[in-house]
Amino acid sequence: MARLTLGDPAPPFDLPAVDGQTRSLEDYEGLPVAVVFSCCHCPYVVAWEDRLNGAARDYEGRAGLVAVNSNAGYLGDSFEDMRERATEKGFVFPFLSDESQDVARAYGAARTPEVFLFDEDHRLAYHGAPDSDYADEEGAEPWLRQALDSVLAGEAPPLAETPPVGCSIKWDA
Repeated sequence: MARLTLGDPAPPFDLPAVDGQTRSLEDYEGLPVAVVFSCCHCPYVVAWEDRLNGAARDYEGRAGLVAVNSNAGYLGDSFEDMRERATEKGFVFPFLSDESQDVARAYGAARTPEVFLFDEDHRLAYHGAPDSDYADEEGAEPWLRQALDSVLAGEAPPLAETPPVGCSIKWDA
């Protein structure tokens, strides 16, 4: 499975969200968008989800953020589990189910969380972790926010690739 490289176009998606709507890449036409592969159970996701929610809130109207769960068949990651998690945490971003895992394969995603940030032309501008330290919000280098600020200013992010840190996506056999 090939992973996207910088400058690659965003593969399209059309996925059900926990709010009952269907979301697609076209919903973010002309806007930068962060596609974050996520889940409900991974301790790294849990550590970063408030920061991701904060970024979605802070950049609302200027950039999009969606979370995609490709572990849909895994214990604790059902659509109902996703709905409960989104409600409990007050997610302001769409939480999407990729039950077929086709979107994860198209992006070459391997971890949760794993961020793919696309510029307004939906070309990959940043790939990696949300920030430099899942365990230390105060001391972490805010990689995703830095990349968003750069993309919104029409510039390349100062750090365009970082190692994704997290749990592996649970692939169906």
